[in-house]
Amino acid sequence: MQSPPPKYRFGPFLFCVRTRQLTKEGIKLKLRPQPLQVLELLVQRPEDVVTREELRTALWPAETFVDFERGLNTAIKELRSALSDSASEPKYIGTLPKLGYRIIVPVERISTETVGAEMTPAPWDQVERRRAWIALANLRARYWPLLSLLGLLIAAAIVAGVWAKTRSAPKDPVAASGRPMLAVLPFENLTGDAEQDYFSDGLTEEMIAQLGRLDPQHIGVIGRTSVMRYKLDQRQLEQIGRELGVQYVLEGSVRRDAYSVRVSAKLIQVKDQTQLWSRQYDRELSSLLTLQGEIAHEISDEIELTFDGRGTRRTPFGGNAPALSEKEVAAYDLYLQGLYFFNKRTSPGFEQAIQYFSRAIEKAPNYAPAYAGLADCYALISGYSMKPQTESIAKARAAALRALAIDEKLPEAHTALALIVQNYDWDWATSEKEFRRAIELNPNYATAHHWYAEHLAWQGRFDEALQESELARKLDPMSLIIGADNGAILYYARQYDRSIERFRAVLQMDPDFPRAGLAFYSYVEKGMYEEALLLTEQHRPGHRAGWYWSSVAYVYGRSGRRMDADHAVAKMEEWIKQEQRQHRPMDVATLVPAYVAVGDKDKALECLEKGYAEHANPMTGLKVDPMYDPLRSDPRFQDLLRRVRLNN
Repeated sequence: MQSPPPKYRFGPFLFCVRTRQLTKEGIKLKLRPQPLQVLELLVQRPEDVVTREELRTALWPAETFVDFERGLNTAIKELRSALSDSASEPKYIGTLPKLGYRIIVPVERISTETVGAEMTPAPWDQVERRRAWIALANLRARYWPLLSLLGLLIAAAIVAGVWAKTRSAPKDPVAASGRPMLAVLPFENLTGDAEQDYFSDGLTEEMIAQLGRLDPQHIGVIGRTSVMRYKLDQRQLEQIGRELGVQYVLEGSVRRDAYSVRVSAKLIQVKDQTQLWSRQYDRELSSLLTLQGEIAHEISDEIELTFDGRGTRRTPFGGNAPALSEKEVAAYDLYLQGLYFFNKRTSPGFEQAIQYFSRAIEKAPNYAPAYAGLADCYALISGYSMKPQTESIAKARAAALRALAIDEKLPEAHTALALIVQNYDWDWATSEKEFRRAIELNPNYATAHHWYAEHLAWQGRFDEALQESELARKLDPMSLIIGADNGAILYYARQYDRSIERFRAVLQMDPDFPRAGLAFYSYVEKGMYEEALLLTEQHRPGHRAGWYWSSVAYVYGRSGRRMDADHAVAKMEEWIKQEQRQHRPMDVATLVPAYVAVGDKDKALECLEKGYAEHANPMTGLKVDPMYDPLRSDPRFQDLLRRVRLNN
């Protein structure tokens, strides 16, 4: 009798050949078939090279037409991502340029019986779910009217199911203190083309937005950042529920062929795995124009929608929405691609997102979400590129105002405008009004609570700021930026121990997350100078050399090492001259800590004046940042506070 296929253990990972399943410490990791095939070949030949030609033959038969180079590179990239590996500093998979790949750690080949007790077969419903994921196909943008409509219909049904369940069932101890919480698990791209990730990610984000706006008084919806962390690992629902603080999750799948499309979704109660609601739609693609009314009637026949306090049936549908034109469909596709790059939160990502949002607007000049996305990009890019805000703010403002002119009820547009008038105009009253309007329109919009919390903190309204920050964290509990900015607010409030605790929690999730480097300032205020220097060393990229030397000077100056501080200031000023000779942009306000530390108030205030002229981001923290305490008694600093409208 033929022995069953073996399993392979390397590092914390276990790979089962028979089931093509990769686990890490008992947790299943999501991977497409092709990366798993690559892994199988590698572990079967430990420390031996598997050539690119061998991989081509194994993964793509001769009759298959495919872009082999891109397909293989994508498979290797996804495999490394699942293993938390990198090409530049490989831990598991080594690259031999132009030849192939090999696994570079010891691999243990073990029989099925050895680990049989470790690998509990997945319950039947999980197997079916996996099959549903595999059914996900390459959804093209021309089918978005169907997807958008189904998003609304599914969202309505989910709200009805959750509310009906919570009204009829005993009170859940977690939900008893407020709204029940729901997480939309990521739609997965199994097309074999990583460039289609934008569509699956965009579909997940759209579902979150639809649910968040549909009935925010009764359902809270976890934000995008937190759920996307589960894209590459498949944890048990109980664990997801604990980590996100949710009582319900939505799972779904989409597939299509040349003639038809299928969308499936099911709502699950986390505590007992009860399936509260499920629906599957199978339709001919040729019927897209008439499908909207058909599905709406079917849903209304089968699902009791949410009732208001008077017992009157109410529906989220404002009648049949008009069918989209071909250009509007193309615009939506471009918009999803823009969101994909925007969410990378890098300067190149913003640049690419701007291109896609702009092209979407060219296709559909009245598409408000594309204008809102464009406004966010232009408003944020200076903080990531070191370019002055003056280069992009006019475009940001124009895009936000255009979005609101088209759709006044778009919360993302109000949030974008609030950020612009706050950071550039220092118009705190208008900014607060816009933040409040965004939250009124969608109380589940985590970004609005997040940015509003910062807005309140910069005015010294710390109790309100921390309350808003906690709301943002509840809505997006795994968000690194929300967690880091919560630590920043605690620093401004001079709660240094709590601030350090929050920053450390973020760094445990991602040791390289740049924003968590703000823990540096809390360390300095606590006299933890070695920790501050160590953190600074972790953030020493070349184009921020000025920031690095400014930080080093700040630590040495505050710790009484004046000679070392002077040396760091000299290095910083050398960098300034070099940048000026090459006409590179720089945020001079980030150089202030060095001059504060050595007691050079004139140069510190000169930098702040330049920051004021450029409307630099650090100007918003003048009122509350402890770093500026040595300057507060200077009339010139008080005049700056007055000009940025933070003197009251």
